[in-house]
Amino acid sequence: MAGLRLRRQIGQGTQSTVFLAEPVAGGPAVVLKLVSLAGADERARQAFLAGADTARRLVHPGIVAVLGAGVEGELGWLAMEAVPGISLGRYTHPARLLPEPLVLHVAEVVAGALEHAHRQGVVHRDVKPANILVHWPSDTIKLADFGLARAVDADQTATGVVPGSPAFMAPEQLAGSVPTPASDFYALGVTLFQLLTGRLPHEAETLGDLLRRVSSQPAPDLRTWRPDLPAPLAGLVAGLLAIDPACRPAGGPTLRQALQQALHPAQGADSGAKSR
Repeated sequence: MAGLRLRRQIGQGTQSTVFLAEPVAGGPAVVLKLVSLAGADERARQAFLAGADTARRLVHPGIVAVLGAGVEGELGWLAMEAVPGISLGRYTHPARLLPEPLVLHVAEVVAGALEHAHRQGVVHRDVKPANILVHWPSDTIKLADFGLARAVDADQTATGVVPGSPAFMAPEQLAGSVPTPASDFYALGVTLFQLLTGRLPHEAETLGDLLRRVSSQPAPDLRTWRPDLPAPLAGLVAGLLAIDPACRPAGGPTLRQALQQALHPAQGADSGAKSR
């Protein structure tokens, strides 16, 4: 954190606090995330640094850039580019939903960011509306918080807590398996479901109940709450929320193509007609 001056707190999580900061020597403001490593062993600290280093190598217009990281005492810190705007967490209430085309546009950008990360062997592990930052006037859409889950993963054995946001986790991730790209696609499916309906596909009072539901019950059809949504879009989200990881989209290009078809169904029909 040397060389940075805190300006104000802009966020708070269960294990982290987020500040807007500025370089003492001058320059653009940055976002500084402080992550508690209290009780963490050396392996956890090294995992935090390794995750941050991996995230720093992800250079993509749809990914928040990581500028630096370190560990000081019982705090890990991560400096990131300051993205103007807000998180999509603001649009998860039934009374504040975004238009369907805008949701699909956001999903297409996020899918491209995930495709870039997955090609480099990086899994996000915590895709959710709160980790998607948007600035509508400039059409800026960025996925944040790559790499931070690694530090918590190293602590999982000691705490017994599954890292991430359970409501957005795939069944295999909730069960404790190592997350894969398919796990990220599932989380994107939950994100789309919530942004389009203002609800989560599965809700439960305990982690055990949630695991049982997502592992045995297919997600409800989007049109249960939004009968106005087209069938191709409902099918796309259902595919992302498949219980079996092998039944989810095979990769970023496949997903982005499906999003394009859902966003422009007439174009998809026209191209299909031309090919016949």
